[in-house]
Amino acid sequence: MEEITLEFLRKIEEKWQQIWKEKGVYEAELDPNKRKFFITVPYPYTSGPLHIGHGRTYVTGDVIARFKRLLGFNVLFPMAFHVTGMPILSISDRIRRGDKKILERYRNYIGYYVRDPDKIEEILESFRDPINVALFFANNIQRDFESIGLSIDWRRKFHTAEPIYNKFVEWQYYRLRDLGLVRKGTYYVRYCLLHRQPVGEDDIEDGDVNPVHIQEFVAIKFEYEDGYILASTLRPETLYGATNMWVNPDATYIKVRVDGREIWYLSKEGLVKLEHQHPSKFEVLEEIPGHLFIGKYTISPLGDKLIILPAFFVDPDRATGFVYSEPADAPYDYVALLDLKQDPSTLRRYNLDPSVLEGITPKKIINMPGISGLHTEYVVKKYGIRNQTDPKLIDATEEVYKEQFYKGVMNENAGELKGLSVKEAREKIKEKLLRESKAIIFYETSRKAVCRGKGKIIVARVDDQWFIDYSQDWWKEKSKDHLHRMLIVPNKYRKLFEDTIDWLKFRPCARLRGLGTHLPYDKKWVIESLSDSTIYMAFYTVVHIIRRYDIAAEQLIPEVFDYVFLGRGDPSKISKLTKIPVEILKEMRESFEYWYPNDLRHTATPHITNHLTFFIMHHVALFPQKYWPCGISLNGLVLREGQKMAKSKGNVIPLADIAKKYSADLFRLYIASSADLDGAVDWREAEVSQLKRSLLSFVKICLKVAEIKEKISVESIPINARWFLSRFYRRLEDAKNSMENFRIRDYVVSLFYETMNDINKLRKRIGEDQTLRVVRYILRDWIIALSPIIPHIAEEIWSRINDDRTIWSINYARWPTPKTDLIDEELETLEELLDSLISLGHELKRIIGKPIHSATVVVAAKWKFYVLEVVRRMILEEEVRDVRKIIDEIKKNPDLKQHIKEATGLVIKAVQGKIRIPRVPLSQSSIFDYIRANSDYIAKELGVASLSITLEEKAPPEIRDRAKRALPDRLLIVFK
Repeated sequence: MEEITLEFLRKIEEKWQQIWKEKGVYEAELDPNKRKFFITVPYPYTSGPLHIGHGRTYVTGDVIARFKRLLGFNVLFPMAFHVTGMPILSISDRIRRGDKKILERYRNYIGYYVRDPDKIEEILESFRDPINVALFFANNIQRDFESIGLSIDWRRKFHTAEPIYNKFVEWQYYRLRDLGLVRKGTYYVRYCLLHRQPVGEDDIEDGDVNPVHIQEFVAIKFEYEDGYILASTLRPETLYGATNMWVNPDATYIKVRVDGREIWYLSKEGLVKLEHQHPSKFEVLEEIPGHLFIGKYTISPLGDKLIILPAFFVDPDRATGFVYSEPADAPYDYVALLDLKQDPSTLRRYNLDPSVLEGITPKKIINMPGISGLHTEYVVKKYGIRNQTDPKLIDATEEVYKEQFYKGVMNENAGELKGLSVKEAREKIKEKLLRESKAIIFYETSRKAVCRGKGKIIVARVDDQWFIDYSQDWWKEKSKDHLHRMLIVPNKYRKLFEDTIDWLKFRPCARLRGLGTHLPYDKKWVIESLSDSTIYMAFYTVVHIIRRYDIAAEQLIPEVFDYVFLGRGDPSKISKLTKIPVEILKEMRESFEYWYPNDLRHTATPHITNHLTFFIMHHVALFPQKYWPCGISLNGLVLREGQKMAKSKGNVIPLADIAKKYSADLFRLYIASSADLDGAVDWREAEVSQLKRSLLSFVKICLKVAEIKEKISVESIPINARWFLSRFYRRLEDAKNSMENFRIRDYVVSLFYETMNDINKLRKRIGEDQTLRVVRYILRDWIIALSPIIPHIAEEIWSRINDDRTIWSINYARWPTPKTDLIDEELETLEELLDSLISLGHELKRIIGKPIHSATVVVAAKWKFYVLEVVRRMILEEEVRDVRKIIDEIKKNPDLKQHIKEATGLVIKAVQGKIRIPRVPLSQSSIFDYIRANSDYIAKELGVASLSITLEEKAPPEIRDRAKRALPDRLLIVFK
C-alpha cells in the first residue's frame, strides 16, 4: 500500500482536479427533468490574493452545492470576478507613484504565484494599468479555487469591467430610472479627499467588514468674544445640562468669517470638512493654539455662562473639535471633570486657579428607571473606569446613550423639554436650534477611515450626485414582505435585514473615477462597486451562451435583456434590431427561466447591511415575484490562534498556501468541523496537526478496506459488531437532516469523528481483520456522505471500490438509500450503557489509584425497570410530566408497594432529567445478557483479571448495600 502522507493527498487532489476539469464535471446544463438548485457566493474582489477567511465562505458554499447534487438536484454553482470601483485603480496609482510600501506588498503578492524574480518585476510593472491587476489576481484566484476543490462551472465566469457585463448593468440602470429609483440631486456622501470623489464600502480600507456610516451632529453656536464657538454633539437635548466647554490644548483651531458676516471658531480639521459640506464661503482670519481658549468663557444658546477647560479626549479631527460638557449623561465628560478635580496641576499648567471647578457640578436632566443618582456615575463605577484615556469609556458611553434613548425621560431641569422622552426631546431641540440659526448640521464618519489608496475619508456634500432612492415606502414594504418569506440562516440575522431596509434612504450609486460601468445617461459617472453588484446572479444564467455564440457587447441592447429576464418584447423584432438569431434569444430566455430564482445566496455576515439587502431590494424592484431570491445563508469569520487575521499582524494565511502547505481536503474538513455556521472558526496549527493525523488514519483505513473485493453481507458481520451498523445508519439519516438545516459541523462531527471513534472501538472488540470487513460493508455509503466535505479523497476511494461504470465519478452518486432495517434502537441503547460503564470504570480506577484485580457489575433491580418504563411511556408517548400522576400509575402494580418511596425518588429524578429515559423499553434481562456477552471486552478495557455480572437482587452480601445504587440507565461497578 502507498505511504499515506499529506503529499499523497496533494497528489490525488491534483489528479482529480485535472480530471474534473477535463471532463467538465461541474458544467451545469438545463435539464427540465431534474430539480434545479442555483447557489451563488459573492464574486471576489481581485485587488490581491484571498486568504482562508474568504476560503471558509467559498468552501461552505461548495459543501452545500455538493450535498444538493447528492440529493439529485441539478446544481449550478458559478463564479465571476469583481473589479469595479476605486481600490484597483488606487493600487495602480500608488504603483505609478513609486509607493515603496505598496510596491513591496504587491511584489510579495505576486510571489505567491510566480517564483522568477525578473518575471515578478515584469508583472509588477504591468500593474501600472489597473486592468492588469484585476486580471492577474482573477486568473490566480480561479486556480486557488480549483486547488481547494470548488465545484464551479467556470464557463460562466466574467469580470465586471467587461463590455458585455457593462451592457447588463446599463440595462439595470435604465430600469431603475424608469421606476423612479435613480435620481440626481444634492447628497451627503462618504468622500475621499485624495481622489476628490464619493466612495462606497468596497473603496474604503476594511469597509467590507467594518462599515463606515454617516453620522449627523448638531454643531451648536456658543457665543465667544466676537463670534461663536461651534461645539458638536450627537445629543442636543443634553444642552440643558451643560456645565462647561472642552478644548484640546494641543490642537490647532481656526477663526473664520462665514459669508462675510458671522465669526466661527472650530478645529483646523473641522474646517476642511465644513468646507466640503456647507455652501457658505469661509475666510480664514487666524490660527489659534487650543490652550489659548482655556479659562475663557462662552455663553450657550440657553444663556448659561460656561468656562472653557482642557480635555485631552477631545479629538480635533472629530466634527468641529469643540465639545460642551454634560457630565450627568456623558461618561467622557464626567470622568474628565473628575480628572481635573483630582489633579489640579493640569489647570495650573494653563495659569488657571483650580477653584474655578468648585461651582461645576453635574446637573441631572434625564430620569432613568431604577437609577436615583447620576446615570454616568453608575455606569462609570460599573465599568471601573480610571481616567479619560480608559478604553472602557467607549462601551460605557454606548451603554448610556442607548439606555437613555430608549428609556430616558427629560425632567424638570430640562425646561420646555420636561416630560418628553429623550428621542422626542432630541428632535424638538434640534429643530428649535436650527430654526433660530443657533446651530448647523455637521456630518461626520462613524469612524476614521481611509480609502484603499490611503486617501482620508470625510463626509462631503456633492451636488448633481446620482443616487438610488431606497426611501420609497412601496419598495421597503415589498422587500420586507418578501424577506419574511425567505429562508435566512441563521435566522437570528433576520432582524438586522429588517432594520437595514428600514434605515436605508439615499445611497450614492456613482462616482467620477474607477473601473466599472459608466452610467448610460450621464457618461462622466461610473457606477460604484456595490451598486453594480445587486442582481448579477441573473447574468450567470446567460453569459456562457453569449460567449458561445460570440455575441458582441453592441448587440446587447436593453431590449435583449427585457426579453431574456422579463419576457417582454417580440424576439423576432429584437433579432432584426440586434442580428442575434431568434433561437439564441429563446435559448437565453429558457436558461434564465430554468435557473432562476437564485435558490441560495451564501456569504459572510458583514454583507448584511449593504450588499445582501441591496440584493433583495433590487430583485424585488426589477423582476417579477417568481424570480425573487429564495434564501440567504451566512457564516462567521476566521481567526488565527485566537486573533483576528490582519496584514499588520502578519498572521494571514493566503488561500494559495493551502494546497501547498496543508491539503485541500484537510482545509475543508477543518473549516467544516470547527464551528457552527455563525460561529468563528479559529485556525490553530496544533489542532490542524491533530486533524491531519485523524484524516491520514481515515484514508489508510479506507484504502485498506478498498482492497477487500468480496461482497460483504450483513449475515457475515459478527453479532457484537451490529451496534456499529445501527449507529452508522442512524447517523447517516441524522446527518442528512443536519445538512438540510445547515448544521454542517454536526454533520461532520457525526459522520467523520464519531464514526472513526466507533471504528477504533470496533478494533478492540473484534480485531483488525473483522473490523475492516465491517467497514467494507458501509464504505460506499460512508464516502458518498463525506464527499461534500473531502471530495478528492472520496473520489479516489470511489475509483477503487466502484463497480458501476455508469457512475464513474462520485459527483454523480446519490445519497445512500436508507437501511432502516439495520437500525436497532435497543441495541444502540445497550451499547451506550456499555460505553458509560467503561467510562465510569476508568474514572473510578483513577480515583482509587491502586492496582485492581477483579470487578463486579451490578444490573439494577427489576422493579426499577418497571418504574422507568412507566415514566418513559407517560413522558415520551403520553406527554405527562406530573410526578403525582406517574406515581398513581405505578401504585397500580401491587408488587411495587414496598418500593413506593424509592420509586417516587426515581420518578422525580427522571422528570428532572437526572435519569436518562431510554427511547425504547429496556429490560433487566436484556441488559444482563448484553453485558455478559461483552464481559471479556469490558475486562480487557478496564484491565481486570476477572469480571462478574450480577443482578441487584442477587448481589453478594459484601456489596448488597452498594448494589442498591444501580439504576436502569446506570450500571454499578464494584472493584476489588
